[in-house]
Amino acid sequence: MDLFTPVDFGSLHLANRLVMAPLTRVRAGEDGVPTDLITEYYEQRASLGLIVTEGTFTSEEAKGFSGQPGIVTDEQQAGWARVAAAVHAAGGLIAMQVMHAGRVTHTDISGTPRSVAPSAIAIDGETRTPLGKKPHQVPVAIPTEELPAIVEEFVAASRRALAAGIDAVELHAANGYLLHEFLAPSSNTRTDNYGGSPENRIRFVVEVVTAVVDAVGADRVGLRISPERNIQGVIEDDAADVAITYGLLADALKPLGLAFLDYMHPEPAGALAQDIRARVGAPFIINTGFAEATTREDAVAIADADLADAVSIGRAAIANPDVVARWKDATHENEADPSTFYGPDARGYTDYPTLAG
Repeated sequence: MDLFTPVDFGSLHLANRLVMAPLTRVRAGEDGVPTDLITEYYEQRASLGLIVTEGTFTSEEAKGFSGQPGIVTDEQQAGWARVAAAVHAAGGLIAMQVMHAGRVTHTDISGTPRSVAPSAIAIDGETRTPLGKKPHQVPVAIPTEELPAIVEEFVAASRRALAAGIDAVELHAANGYLLHEFLAPSSNTRTDNYGGSPENRIRFVVEVVTAVVDAVGADRVGLRISPERNIQGVIEDDAADVAITYGLLADALKPLGLAFLDYMHPEPAGALAQDIRARVGAPFIINTGFAEATTREDAVAIADADLADAVSIGRAAIANPDVVARWKDATHENEADPSTFYGPDARGYTDYPTLAG
């Protein structure tokens, strides 16, 4: 694989194989509407083969962060339409990461009476709310009869995204949020058809993906997973269970013909990654950026070993709007400033210089 050659993911025609990872930046207002600043940020990075947006909430109950954008209201949809138009005018493609935070929120953030999860198990530790740091709350275990309504949230959000001109959706089943919570026995202790065995634990994810595919077409739907990420209380430390669970998930997804699978793991050459890639039968995006950023050398090594069809990058894309040009020419890069990853303004967001100045 050559990082700088075109590739097709479903109906998406990527100019290169560098994908901007979904990156929470909390620059939206409390109304969840993408702003002109957010539009500028994504427009600047349109040279990447595909931009995947930050996680975008499907309902107020699904909102995980203050400043997170949503795709629930007409105003939010119109904001994303402005983003899509700007990215397209700059020659790029953009997919929306559609996300339900599950228990990784707080009622002070969502403004709703409860948070929800597969099971009534709180995350250890504290979370940052508009009223300061507070302990994570015990979520409500979602009643079985309420699950179809959450499936419909993902469907409605995906329809809105495409109606706004967004090119595809990436359903978020990674990093400890709701769909990932269903996959792991540490966060899912249900005794109905959605808990217990690996076959049951994958069921809700498969139902969500299938419903979205039926609504908007598989050629515009991707999924993100992060086996063994062990973050936000979703612990997957039984390697045998992980291999069975995610292998079964890949098998169930294969007949759908997804546009891509976005796989987050520090070992792209590992048996788990390559088994899932072979079984899912969809274009495979690798993101290795856990504790350390994915460098140009990392991405080139993945490409040279043909471990994926594209490489997803985060911090390099934050700090270098023209990262594709920089990496193609193996030239110097700006350093990302973690102190400005989250904030209200342009600092560390739209003010990183390009090679052109």
